[in-house]
Amino acid sequence: MLAPEIDRRTPVVVLAGFAGPAAVGAGHAATALGNDAPGTVVVHHDLGQLREGIVHRTVRSATYETSDVLELAHGCVSCTLRIDLLPLLRTLAARDSVQRIVLALDPAFEAEAVCHAIEHVVVEGILGRVDGPAGRDVRIEAVLTFLDADAWLADATGEETLAERGLAKADDERTVAQVAVGQVEFADAVIALGAVAPGGDVDRGRLGAVLTRLVPDAPVDWVDDPHLLTAARIEALLAKIPANSRRGKVFDAHAPLLRGQPPLSSDYGVTLLEFAASRPFHPGRLHEALDVLFDGVVTARGRMWLATQPEEVAWLESAGGGLRVGSAGRWLAAMSETELAQADPDRRAMAALRWDDQFGDRDISLVILVHDADPNEIREALHWALVEDDELRLVERAPERVALWEDPFGAWHADPCESADAALPVEDVKSPRGEAK
Repeated sequence: MLAPEIDRRTPVVVLAGFAGPAAVGAGHAATALGNDAPGTVVVHHDLGQLREGIVHRTVRSATYETSDVLELAHGCVSCTLRIDLLPLLRTLAARDSVQRIVLALDPAFEAEAVCHAIEHVVVEGILGRVDGPAGRDVRIEAVLTFLDADAWLADATGEETLAERGLAKADDERTVAQVAVGQVEFADAVIALGAVAPGGDVDRGRLGAVLTRLVPDAPVDWVDDPHLLTAARIEALLAKIPANSRRGKVFDAHAPLLRGQPPLSSDYGVTLLEFAASRPFHPGRLHEALDVLFDGVVTARGRMWLATQPEEVAWLESAGGGLRVGSAGRWLAAMSETELAQADPDRRAMAALRWDDQFGDRDISLVILVHDADPNEIREALHWALVEDDELRLVERAPERVALWEDPFGAWHADPCESADAALPVEDVKSPRGEAK
């Protein structure tokens, strides 16, 4: 047998943390890791003046530090990625002296979007390098997320936008909850900073129960003070990351909704609720039923079959008080033979296990993380939104009549509905993690 091929790409450790204590913790960790070994280089882009088109970039190691001010014509996060960060990663990876890169993300960066760009965005014009994504030269070794143990659950279940918090421009529609949940959900390991108040062990237990269900495979280290973050402690946590951790991999909407082995029992009132159905939602009733996902729910996500849209897979994703519904492509049963041949083999194999002679792979599959709500009420509301038997017969025999039903999701959807920008074209709808759905 041939020995497995060695991955010679430069490893990258991504540090992510929301503004406040989490960002401070990420900064301490970056300093500790940068001072630990001569071969480690720490990269940080400060986007505090991004509105003015200015980005401060720092590159440092145990032996040197450089700081530069970048002027970006459009002053946006994607410009920073494309114009500076991705080329810089390729350049650093080409140096023999660089054995590892620590990427300390500004809170405005989302780790998932950065990892997606590393893997897919083509970098051109690097002297001596073939044009291609930075993923040709670097690999994500781990994503380490820092959270403020005192505030994270409140942030993850609130309605405040980043702009209202003063952390983004007015036209940035992301919510604090979307970023807080997305950062943790994408983590390979988590550091929870600070003592949990006010209920002591109960509140810490509740937060721990949420983390165990949101990222079941991710090791968690509880740290009272950021100054206790030594390089040895961080390295020990990184060593606990399981071999099958995602390590920067971005899953599409058709991947399994439950990853790892999260507890399916209730703990401190925290429950992971699965909802599945082999008949579609009535769009009008679903629109009313979705209100149950706004209170006492950390996050919900999954694939939906809408009676009025038999061709399209609807993707639902929520965090706290914000929810979006967008397109996740077409059902396999609605594809032509050419499209079907190009579909992901794993998706086709899973669909074959539950294929229905009448409806093919169409079904509903949702996962809802509840922390302070009645799972039975959520389940009953979603069951009420399903089409009834007489409506199902219309779906089977008279789809042209079903197409005339009122459909609040016709141009897809975002809540709260009062927003003037609630209904967006599908190409503009973003999930809490930042990728188009």
